[in-house]
Amino acid sequence: MRSHPSVIIFDVDGVLVDTRQSFQRTTLETVQFFVGKKVSHRELHRWKNRPGFNDDWKLSTAWVNTLGKEIGYDQVKRKFVEIYWGPNGKGNAAREKWLLPPGNLRRLAKLAELNVFTGRVRRELDYTLDRWKVRDFFQKIVTVENVKRPKPAPDGLLRILSGRDPGSALYVGDNVDDALAARAARIPFVGILPRRSEERRQRGATLRKLGAVTILSDISELERWLKRAFRGQKPPSRSQPSARVGQ
Repeated sequence: MRSHPSVIIFDVDGVLVDTRQSFQRTTLETVQFFVGKKVSHRELHRWKNRPGFNDDWKLSTAWVNTLGKEIGYDQVKRKFVEIYWGPNGKGNAAREKWLLPPGNLRRLAKLAELNVFTGRVRRELDYTLDRWKVRDFFQKIVTVENVKRPKPAPDGLLRILSGRDPGSALYVGDNVDDALAARAARIPFVGILPRRSEERRQRGATLRKLGAVTILSDISELERWLKRAFRGQKPPSRSQPSARVGQ
């Protein structure tokens, strides 16, 4: 990257939200339900390190079948959704944590247009944005339901760009499909992988091979990295907010 990005696009899970006790826990519990034995985070991240498994329902189904149980996608999805939302909304969804404080978002929004491209469905994303009261920081929001082809296809990123120069944007994600989507869209990519984590041990080198310009340990480091990487440059002037995509 040669100039400060005017557009920043965020993935959600593992970037803006800590999902270890929500989506990751639900994946493990879903697989365990069908195969009758415990499975580990280490095994989960081996799956996450492969392209095409950004969708947790798809990942869970493939994992269950690999372990010798012939269970269909729809049946696995139903159990996953049941565990995730739980009775009376008290499932694993309530365990997730928002990672980027409003103050950081407010400062970033002065530097660039902020957007979201996520593999979540709308219900899951709406729950999080409204629960943590952060929806209004994002100008364009694209979920998996708004695109014909999910990640690693670049469709959601290109939809947000709407013909703008990919080099003027930045995509921030945490997995292989995020990096592949960014590469296909020709958008610079920043990886988020916690220091000394299983994710970083298994995925760090892969994200760099796929073109990550840097790997940060926490999303709160992004603002400081932007200032350091583009020292002496003025952030681009901000235009009026665009209408939200997919809403």
